[in-house]
Amino acid sequence: MAGNEVVVTGLEVISPLGSTAAGHWDALLKGRSGVAAMRHPWAQRLPVRIAGEVSMDLDAGLSRPETRRYDRVQKLALSAARQAWKDAGLYGADVDTGRLAVCIGTGMSGVASMLEQSAIMEQRGPLAVSPTAIVRTMGSAPAACVGVDLGARAGVHSVSSACASGTEAIARAAEIIRSGRADVVLAGGAEASIVPQSFAAFHALRALSLRNDEPAAASRPWDARRDGFVMGEGAGMLVLENARHALARGAHIRAVLTGTAVTSDGHDLIQPRPGGQGLADAITFALRDAGLDRTDVTHVNAHATGTQIGDLAEADAIRSAVGEHPVLTANKSATGHLLGAAGAVEAAVAVLTLGAGMVPPTINLDEPGAGIALDVVTGAPRMLDVTAVLKTSLGFGGHNVALLFTRW
Repeated sequence: MAGNEVVVTGLEVISPLGSTAAGHWDALLKGRSGVAAMRHPWAQRLPVRIAGEVSMDLDAGLSRPETRRYDRVQKLALSAARQAWKDAGLYGADVDTGRLAVCIGTGMSGVASMLEQSAIMEQRGPLAVSPTAIVRTMGSAPAACVGVDLGARAGVHSVSSACASGTEAIARAAEIIRSGRADVVLAGGAEASIVPQSFAAFHALRALSLRNDEPAAASRPWDARRDGFVMGEGAGMLVLENARHALARGAHIRAVLTGTAVTSDGHDLIQPRPGGQGLADAITFALRDAGLDRTDVTHVNAHATGTQIGDLAEADAIRSAVGEHPVLTANKSATGHLLGAAGAVEAAVAVLTLGAGMVPPTINLDEPGAGIALDVVTGAPRMLDVTAVLKTSLGFGGHNVALLFTRW
C-alpha cells in the first residue's frame, strides 16, 4: 500500500460485558448478555429498572486527584483511552504531540455530575457547588481530559450527535488525518448517563423496553417482539494513524479505515426518515470514499437498537445501499444501547471481526420482525471471510454515520 491510508493500530472497550476489548469480544462470541436489574435504590420507583451497567472499578486505575475531579463519563473515556494507547504500543514511543489529536463523542457528557451539583445547590445553596463542577459537566469533558492526559496539541475535538456521537468522532478523526493536520488521533466515544432522569425521559418517549422481569432477554434488535432499547454505558476507543507514521514505528496494523460518511435526515428530531434514506446515502457515500462496490461489503455491524421504527428504517437502508448479501450482527442485543459510546464500541468489534474472520451472534432474535429480511447471525458465531466491514450508526436529530473497515 502507498502509506497514506488511515489505519487502526490500537483499540479498547469498556462495556457491560467486560472491562477490556478481549473480555467484551469473548462475551459476545459466547452469546452472553450484560443487561441486568439496576443496582441503584432509585431504580425501584421507575417503570424501567434494567440497564447495561459497567461493573469495573473505574477509580482503581486513576490517581486520587483524577477520581475526585472527573465525572464517571470522563473516567470511562480516560481508562479506555489509556488502554487503547497501550494496545497501539505508543507508551514510551516518540510521539510528536504537535501532530497528535483527540476526537471523542458523547451524547450527555457529565449529566450525572450536573444533576448531583444541581441537587447540592438546591439543598445547601450556591456556595456549596464544587469548583470541579464545570470541568465535570461541560460537553467537551471526556475529550478534554484525554487530551490533557496525552498532551495532544493538534486539536481536541468533541462530537455530540446523540447515539451516533462515537461513530462520528471516528469519522471526523479520519478527516483530520487525511487533511494532514495530525499523524495520530485517539478517537471514540464514552457515555455514563444511567441516572433516573434519563430513564424517565426515554420512557416518556416510549423508547425503552419494559421487560424488567427478564433483563437478559430485553434487548431484541430486529425481533418481532422487540419493545424498545435497553440503556447502557461504556466507552470505546480507537487509535488511528497515518499509515506512513504507523509503518515508520513498526506498529501492528489491525485494519484500514477505508471510507467514512456523515449525513443528516432533515426530517424529525426523533424518528428516522421513512425507508432510511439518510443512512442509505451515508453508506453509499462511504463506499464511494473507499473506492468500493456494494458487493465488496461482506459484513455489517448494525446500529439495531430494538425499536420498532428504527430497526425497520435501518434494514431498509442496508438493503437499499448494499443489498441482502452481507452477514449482519447487532451487538446491542448483548450490551444494551450505550448511546454516544455505542458506535465506537461497535467499531472496535468490527475491527476485531475483520481480524478474526468470525462474526459474533445476535442474541434474543427468535423471530425476525416484518420487513427485516436480512442474513443475521444468531445462535453461534459464524466463520466468514470478512473483507470489508460496514459499521452503521443513527442518532436522534437525524444523524447518520457509516464507516468502512478493510484488511491491511
